[in-house]
Amino acid sequence: MKIAVIKYNAGNIHSVRLALQRLNVEPVVTDDIETIESADKVIFPGVGEASSAMANIRQSGIASLIPRLTQPVLGICLGLQLMCRDSEENVSECLGIFNTAVRRFPPENKVPHMGWNRIYDLKGGLFKNIEEGEYVYFVHSYYGELDPLTTATTKYIIPFSAAMQRDNFFAVQFHPEKSGRVGEQILRNFLNL
Repeated sequence: MKIAVIKYNAGNIHSVRLALQRLNVEPVVTDDIETIESADKVIFPGVGEASSAMANIRQSGIASLIPRLTQPVLGICLGLQLMCRDSEENVSECLGIFNTAVRRFPPENKVPHMGWNRIYDLKGGLFKNIEEGEYVYFVHSYYGELDPLTTATTKYIIPFSAAMQRDNFFAVQFHPEKSGRVGEQILRNFLNL
């Protein structure tokens, strides 16, 4: 099985690669469009700022590629946000895979949201063998609003989308690669889709 991890200068690639290696998978880290297109599964990780990340993937052609992919795609953290319609972070137009806005947490609270939080309302194959209320690890200042495509929720200040799915596109706001046993199971579930 060929797993492509998209490289675009905003990814948490090292920790994603290590998490996959623990599952006996050696991913290909790439920004090559043909390699991404031919992969069995694609992971779109991200840490950083939305507008510069979007500029990077537009320049490389990856922005027009991602919505056309037909194999399972997993967005992680910023990856989820970039798969949404738009972001309040520097007023960024994103990929529009999910017709959802990305908002900034209210400034009167501690931002970024960093640490372990529970996930609820779990739906879909990504959460097979995951119990309601399990803890996963978050680090973010922006969040995807709740939406009919939300497949997991959490609450920090307000409820928001911890995970989303549309067809072959999956995305999580938390970091499965840093979420211990639960995150490992979520990655395994993605690999088994």
